[in-house]
Amino acid sequence: MSASVPPQPEPHDPDPRDPDPLRVWFRFVRLNRRVTAAMGMALRELGLSIPQFDALSTLTECEGLTQQDLAARLYVTKGNVSGLIDRLVEAGLVERRAIPGDRRSHALHLTPAGADLATRGIAAQKSYVARTLGRLARDDIAAFDRLVQQWREVAREDAGS
Repeated sequence: MSASVPPQPEPHDPDPRDPDPLRVWFRFVRLNRRVTAAMGMALRELGLSIPQFDALSTLTECEGLTQQDLAARLYVTKGNVSGLIDRLVEAGLVERRAIPGDRRSHALHLTPAGADLATRGIAAQKSYVARTLGRLARDDIAAFDRLVQQWREVAREDAGS
């Protein structure tokens, strides 16, 4: 009489202990939505939308960008940035300055009010990150950072294919 051998999984069957990349993806997307909503609320208290804050905070890092350069940094179209900058100029937060030798483009600069609002938005962002991601262990943050960078590289490679 032979001993009963439990069936073995086929080689292509996933190990149930392995994380499902699709499930991880959905968790990541939902987390992004939650974080974006929380930051959106904090920025609205300052009178800013997320796109306005993105533009202002980017200009704190690199003033003098053209609208085309800003659009590339924000991953949006030049047309989207044009209307956004028009509204920021009207609000007195950004100014367009002529670029010598280039009659078609203008350099974007923060006004003092724009710089102050950007600083307040960045402080709100830092506070939220400290209250959330900052509560994780240093090693976990470092591991997460490595994974996000690896995922970014894979996504860049995929976009190039």
